[in-house]
Amino acid sequence: MTTLEKIQELITEQLDLEAGEVKATTNIREDIDADSLDLFQIINDIEDEFDIEIEDEDKINTVQDLVDYVEANKD
Repeated sequence: MTTLEKIQELITEQLDLEAGEVKATTNIREDIDADSLDLFQIINDIEDEFDIEIEDEDKINTVQDLVDYVEANKD
């Protein structure tokens, strides 16, 4: 499973969405209406899954932003 696929899975589970609704270009706040609590939980899940710490949540807008952050910061 790629980083993108795992992040898509975490987001779809958290927000109770269909798999096809979350793409790399999906804006987390605007396209799938994730509120700050949803985003907090998604980020926590990603941090746990990839054993990283995401510090710049404000710079993360799309699913691809999350993928890029994880790829740049995981061991």
